[in-house]
Amino acid sequence: MASSRAHNPYRRRCDWESRLPRGSGGPLPMAARRGYLPPRGSGRHPTAARRGPRPPAPTPADRVPHELTLFSSALFDTLDEGEILSLAMDHIAAAGPYGAEAGYLEVDGDLVPSPRNGQVHALAVDRRVRELAGEDGSVTVPGRPWGRALGLRGLERLHGYLVVTARSRPTDAERFLLATLVRHTAAALSVAFAHRHQREDALELHRLREERTALQGQLIYVVAELGYQRSVHALMADVAASGGGEEAITRVLHGLTGLPALVEDRFGRLRSWTGPDRPDPYPEPDPVRQDEMLYALGRQAGPVRVKDRLVTLVRPHGEILGVLALVDVRREADEHTLRALEDGAASLAPELVHLRNLAEVESKLHRELADDLLAGTDEASAYARSEAVGHDLHRRHYVVVVQWSNRTADGSFAQTVGRAASAVGMHSLLTRRPDHVVLVTDDRPHARALYEELARETGTRSGTIGVSAPCDSLDDIPHRYQEAQRALEVRRHSREPYGTTFFDELGLYRILGPGNDYRELETFVHEWLGQLIDYDSRHHTAMVETLSQYFDCGGNYDETAESLAIHRSTLRYRLQRIRNISGNDLANVEDRLNLQVATRVWKIVLGEQAGEPRR
Repeated sequence: MASSRAHNPYRRRCDWESRLPRGSGGPLPMAARRGYLPPRGSGRHPTAARRGPRPPAPTPADRVPHELTLFSSALFDTLDEGEILSLAMDHIAAAGPYGAEAGYLEVDGDLVPSPRNGQVHALAVDRRVRELAGEDGSVTVPGRPWGRALGLRGLERLHGYLVVTARSRPTDAERFLLATLVRHTAAALSVAFAHRHQREDALELHRLREERTALQGQLIYVVAELGYQRSVHALMADVAASGGGEEAITRVLHGLTGLPALVEDRFGRLRSWTGPDRPDPYPEPDPVRQDEMLYALGRQAGPVRVKDRLVTLVRPHGEILGVLALVDVRREADEHTLRALEDGAASLAPELVHLRNLAEVESKLHRELADDLLAGTDEASAYARSEAVGHDLHRRHYVVVVQWSNRTADGSFAQTVGRAASAVGMHSLLTRRPDHVVLVTDDRPHARALYEELARETGTRSGTIGVSAPCDSLDDIPHRYQEAQRALEVRRHSREPYGTTFFDELGLYRILGPGNDYRELETFVHEWLGQLIDYDSRHHTAMVETLSQYFDCGGNYDETAESLAIHRSTLRYRLQRIRNISGNDLANVEDRLNLQVATRVWKIVLGEQAGEPRR
């Protein structure tokens, strides 16, 4: 065993022995160390007077058996094998004219020499002992006429060797005493060996019991884990088989974990929530932060904590379709919670794929119908197809054209436009062209709602929207599409190119064809208003704006003065200055018409803002 290898048979002997005095003639006999032998020599003991008459000194014949008895008792007082061998080597002289030349202990099949072995003849003695292979035998040591290697044997094994030499050949009695000392030493080693192995067996038994307890705990955990996994898989399989959809999955997930469960689309909009504390209203997502979060989640495997939520992506085949999350404000989630969240995402993926496929099919049908309406199609067929896709073409419709400067009109941008239109309540058919997206919607769009929603979705306001006049019949739609394009073009070439423009609010510009050259318009405006524009630029006045407002108010002095927030007399003065500067007579019908057209083109087509002269 490893514990046997680690056993050191030669640890330091007991403190009681290290403190005993030694004489100059070598180690004292065992009995003397314990205080049982009388002092040697003829001198009296210092305390003899106090103790009374000294008893007769024992003879050598009396002293040897008594000394061996004390030695035997000392051998069995220790359970350390190295200590036992050292005691035997120290007290070998009690048995006769012997000296301990060397000692060995058997450790894991090898004979380990004692640190007390002599160094002079160590190699020869060591070689001889190993040659004996467990048997007793003679040992030759120069200067010693007699030498023996005596095995220290137990009932079942060899414990070691004691190599003894003598200055003279021992008598039979001395051989008997030596054999007795060897047997006692071997017996003490057997006891120590048995005790050590008993202790090692007890430790091994304790280790095995602890290992068994740990294995039982692991088995219980694995069984519980498998049971939990089976229950989770069974619930998720039932949800998938029943076609329960997103709400069923969040309901099961909430039941398993006790935490609020939710599903968001990839843009951060809530699709399903089960559990308490649902925000009302649900916060609008920030497109930039949402993209950053999806990117960070995509780089990690499994659920990730994002503030007070545990979030995992639903992305079959690498495509992100949505987000499944648990609200864990107190950070109570354990490994079972994480596994349930992963299983929920795996069950949700087929549902979102199915919904995505349905949306793609529906989008394709919508796009084909919108393309046919813009090109002109049979009414009966159009009505039937619109009913199939759930859109009512019998209502009044408008054509809306959307263009964003930093976005190409691809499928992704078309989805963004469709999502924004749905968010502001527009029911529409959607298609796209190389540079813009077209909506055929069943109600007049709000002047700013669609633009603001798209600006939030795209993260930029650099977009333009053109809206046609209302369509009273399906045959009007191709013509209304041209009107929406004209409204978009007018807005794009104005000083404020971003925003929404309605065709029916263009006024005079509606009669201008789509092929008009803006340089010609600028020439016309400069011919009739150039002097006023230059005057305003030099003197920081507002003569052109005053004239434009005068025409917008139908020539009414009071309304014009009120709209400009000036006095009536100030207005009269400005109009007189306009006559003088421009050289045109406002009372002349032809001049008046040309000036009014020029101010409209200046204000709408060329994009001059009210009160701001063209530089």
